[in-house]
Amino acid sequence: MDINAIIQGISIWALPVVLAVVLHEVAHGWVADRLGDDTAHWMGRLTLNPLKHIDPIGTVLIPIALIVAGSPFLFGYAKPVPVDFRKLRRPKQDMVWVALAGPVTNIILAFVSALLLWMAVHLPAEAGWVAQPLALMCQASILINLVLCIFNLIPLPPLDGGRVAVGLLPGRAAYQLSRIEPFGFLIIILLLISGFFQATIGPLIMGSAQWLIGLSLPIQ
Repeated sequence: MDINAIIQGISIWALPVVLAVVLHEVAHGWVADRLGDDTAHWMGRLTLNPLKHIDPIGTVLIPIALIVAGSPFLFGYAKPVPVDFRKLRRPKQDMVWVALAGPVTNIILAFVSALLLWMAVHLPAEAGWVAQPLALMCQASILINLVLCIFNLIPLPPLDGGRVAVGLLPGRAAYQLSRIEPFGFLIIILLLISGFFQATIGPLIMGSAQWLIGLSLPIQ
């Protein structure tokens, strides 16, 4: 185990992971607040202070364990921002916008990171001391944000895609899908262990990341 490589990996991934998961959750709460549910606001969760959002397991232990294991990409999550869908002005329809807010924020962050990567690789040679670590962090940010965006769009409650599907499906179908939510995380864990997600959405994530990074790097 190369301790220097682990330390370098953590230093590159720490900020992108924290920003990706925190802004994902804040986006949910911010959109819910605009649509009538002020739960996240009065609980102090509409803040960029990471201490309010960090989950010891999802934001710290899981990403570090994946870095130590040499995983090709990281995954993490923050403490979910509380949303009371009953307070939304149009609960079924507004639930879709609240759920989409997180993945949309991640895709925006991925494109912003690609722009910053383009700027980093075009810095003058004498700025290499800042350009190289910035470029590595931007590539990490592109990957983690695409992971969060694409993974969360899987139509399985309690993932964001599942809530979108519940909001869009007609009454009985929406009700049947929503009943899966208590077992959702168990299903997700089993699918991860089986390698199903890695085989299905893994190529989409890696292909999207390579495409975005390729747009930002000079043609060889």
